[in-house]
Amino acid sequence: MNRDERVLRELVSGYGRTFAEEAGIRLTDTPQPLYRLLVLSLLLSARIRSSVAVAAARALHEEHLDSPRRMAQAGRQRRVDALGRGGYRRYDERTATQLGDGAELLGRRWGGDLRRLHREAEGDVGTLRELLQEEPGIGPAGAGIFLREAQRVWPDVAPYLDGKALSGAGRLGLPEDPRKLTGLAGDTQPAVLAAALVRAALDKRVAEDCLRRAG
Repeated sequence: MNRDERVLRELVSGYGRTFAEEAGIRLTDTPQPLYRLLVLSLLLSARIRSSVAVAAARALHEEHLDSPRRMAQAGRQRRVDALGRGGYRRYDERTATQLGDGAELLGRRWGGDLRRLHREAEGDVGTLRELLQEEPGIGPAGAGIFLREAQRVWPDVAPYLDGKALSGAGRLGLPEDPRKLTGLAGDTQPAVLAAALVRAALDKRVAEDCLRRAG
């Protein structure tokens, strides 16, 4: 096992947990988990700690705001309050509006089912990224987050390692090339690899820990 393989092994074993898993989302190719992932992606894309975004996603779920219909029908203040309970206060007013508007658009255009958006892209990841960004609050960062996680159930997207994941690879001294990284990672799922690399990008202590343990 060479140096890069050792580093990746330590990274995945220590930090290979997807953000969907952290938020309690059991990801399947069905409407509700995919919608919860979209909401999580919007929350994570703000300039806020990932732990706060995850807590806010959990709070929205606990409030039963876990489908486009429920999110759209909920009053704006109910969304603000749920975000606040998750500690997501800096952007709560704007985000509550985006969540309501996005839920309405998703219901109107894709029948509340992100699988229809997926089919509309016809296997083209660039088109899929553009369609996701039609959702209020989902920009390039949010679309990237969604696709990094969704590749677990949408294998035609894989391997999806965006700029944030590749910056984590760079911090670890690994090749900043998706194909090389997935080759080095062996049978590690691309979504797990992507999440672990992003954690290294977000926190230099993760990278330092992996490098130390890899020797």
